[in-house]
Amino acid sequence: MLEVIPAGQAFLKPLQQRDSVLIADQFKYGFKLEDTKDVEGLTLQDFSQICNDTLVLVRGWQTDTVSTKKQLKEGIIDVEWWITVAPFEEGRYELPDIYVVKHTADKSDTLCFSAPELLEVKTMPVDTATYVPHDIKGQITYPVTLREVLPYVGGGIAGLWLITAIVVLIVYFSRRKKKAEEHKDPAHIVALRKLDKYRSDKYWVPEKQKAFYSGITGAVKEYIDERFEIDAPEMTTAELFDALQGRTELTPELYEKMKELFERADFVKFAKYVADDAQNAEALPLCVRFVTSTYQAEIEEEAQAEKDVL
Repeated sequence: MLEVIPAGQAFLKPLQQRDSVLIADQFKYGFKLEDTKDVEGLTLQDFSQICNDTLVLVRGWQTDTVSTKKQLKEGIIDVEWWITVAPFEEGRYELPDIYVVKHTADKSDTLCFSAPELLEVKTMPVDTATYVPHDIKGQITYPVTLREVLPYVGGGIAGLWLITAIVVLIVYFSRRKKKAEEHKDPAHIVALRKLDKYRSDKYWVPEKQKAFYSGITGAVKEYIDERFEIDAPEMTTAELFDALQGRTELTPELYEKMKELFERADFVKFAKYVADDAQNAEALPLCVRFVTSTYQAEIEEEAQAEKDVL
């Protein structure tokens, strides 16, 4: 039979710091073991038998090191072990002593930690005049200060200014776009204005021919896009003239000449072909002729449509 060695008093610490102990307050009930460097193991007491409706075992054994840094450097380790209990009925509780079996290399000892004084649990105070329990007090409220409100007011004003600025910008750009559309020049005027920029023979020199042919064919493609509603800027030469084939506004002779011009422009832009002066001289007038003739055909179509209506 193992010898029981008195090892001091167990501790009882409330988890909630109160002036008195109330129902459902939780407590640490345990012991402190000093200098455990030679201890190889502990056998802890089973406290499940103390559980009942009035005193509940909330959590089983837990441990924590309570040594100082100096003690740890010297190999001296002090530890605390505890369980967590909570009383659920008013009264006085007598906790049992704690028995721990300490195992070392050569022997085992039973340590006894005596229980502290009785645990006295109280309930809520009762008004002796009415014998009615006091209700829980409501949360304390404090008046709102200007310093607390000011950031929200400032944020609201800043948000209103931002929304106003966005609305003003949307209205401004919408009106600007609308005015631009109202004052937009006809497609043939825009095309002729762009073609007029290439009226100098300075673009005929080999190093400027790529810019020359890119400029005049680009102006014509944009005109075709507006006039015929064909996505000419995104089409290859073959695709473009397949779409233009059969148009009544184009004579076969003008169609073939324009197709030949666009194919030559492709050679100049992508195959480093150098056109001669005769080819360069006829390129710009041919583009102007294409724009004016198709535009004239449009005017004649509109006039004929008005006559048919009348």
